[in-house]
Amino acid sequence: MIKRKAHFIGIGGIGTSALARYFLAQNWLVIGSDAAKSNEVLELRREGIRVKIGHEKSNIRPGLDLVVYSQAIPVDNPEFLEAKRLDLPLKSYPEALGELSRKYKTIAIAGSHGKSTTTALTALVFIEAGLDPTVVVGTKLKEFGGQACLPAGRNFRLGKSKYLIIEADEYKNSFFNYYPQGIIITNVDREHLDHYKNFRNVKNGFLKFMANLRPGGVLVLNKDDKPLASLVKKIKNKRVVWFSVKDVKQVKQLRKVLKIPGAHNISNALGVLKLAKSFGIKEKTVLKAIAKHKGVWRRMEYKGQFKIQNSKFKVKIFDDYAHHPTEIKATLKAFKEKFPKSFLICVFQPHQTHRLQILFKEFTGAFDKADALVLLDIYKVTGRDSATRFMASKLSHNIGCCIVAKSLSEQLAKTILKRKTSPKNVTYLPHPKKLKTVLLETLKNYQHESAYNPHKSAASNKSAVIVMMGAGNIVNLTPSLLK
Repeated sequence: MIKRKAHFIGIGGIGTSALARYFLAQNWLVIGSDAAKSNEVLELRREGIRVKIGHEKSNIRPGLDLVVYSQAIPVDNPEFLEAKRLDLPLKSYPEALGELSRKYKTIAIAGSHGKSTTTALTALVFIEAGLDPTVVVGTKLKEFGGQACLPAGRNFRLGKSKYLIIEADEYKNSFFNYYPQGIIITNVDREHLDHYKNFRNVKNGFLKFMANLRPGGVLVLNKDDKPLASLVKKIKNKRVVWFSVKDVKQVKQLRKVLKIPGAHNISNALGVLKLAKSFGIKEKTVLKAIAKHKGVWRRMEYKGQFKIQNSKFKVKIFDDYAHHPTEIKATLKAFKEKFPKSFLICVFQPHQTHRLQILFKEFTGAFDKADALVLLDIYKVTGRDSATRFMASKLSHNIGCCIVAKSLSEQLAKTILKRKTSPKNVTYLPHPKKLKTVLLETLKNYQHESAYNPHKSAASNKSAVIVMMGAGNIVNLTPSLLK
């Protein structure tokens, strides 16, 4: 039997790679290309997918049954253009995933923040209930790994049932392609404004996605999120189930079993509980599944101890994907709850110039729970940063300050310092090679100040937490800091 062939352009993306694994599991011959070598590319190769580095016209040949492209690729991508020239079946990642959503009884998890964790919890609950779902998620779950070569886990699980659980991203209207039987929406925020332009369009986008719910399906919505709750009058002819942290009894139950910290994760788990009940899953099963979850890749993920020679000072390092002010606030608050006596250092790499520019004011107050902040330069996203220019004078006028800075990230550092609130220790670091030196100096200063502070206990200056935060390549810096 001749295998059908699929080529994935931008196969190393977290969503695209999961879909590639789905087609591989369906006995397709899967090949692909990506701009650079990455851990994800190496993992795909180990699983039997041929991946070429670099996008070349010659990678696309006649006879391909399907070409799937990541939404991150630019419109002038040579492989995309060649596939169009050859009139090959060509679909974006959300279009291809959308076709699957029609074939399965699909559960889609959407929201400006918390999608991946909520998708992971939903998947584990359905697995615990014996419903054996297929799962496509925008992160990696250790529960889906099971191999020494996949320490972070996998972003895909093949099930044998009619259920498909997916993470439904709103960027570029991706979730318009999905037709679910059940939907969880965690929140609606001012995100992806480079695409939506304003908050009204964001909310209208979520409304249009909700309209895709299949007849007889259920919408599970966060009542505590004001923008989401404000849409209630516009949701027509749908079964709506609300969840809220004001449900004291269920919150107490979840706090007893949920191992991942933070009020936002309690809220996420509440949504999962409500959805599961609507699908006939018993509460006991839900709590049992949630109790087993230890977190997902790059979401408050513990990586190890900071490398300090000849010191009793204990410093834990975590990776986190937060890149929007709302996410940053929630995550740092969760770290403070988990490590109340530890000195908290946030190393943040802004993600995309437009996001930092349009939400600049929100970013200035996002780090208040940190004791120290190290700001790296912006991670510029291919295809999304080319049209954005940093206009320092205009931005300074808008936020009521006059600061001369060579970069938007540097301006953010200076603006935070002018606020005279925590964090009082803010460093702009354009050269990440010096990161370890800066961190050691920050910790040294903290120990020195603590030693002469009569209000500090003897134990309070012996531990610290470093959070490597951002959606860009900051994750590649963490290994150099570990023991």
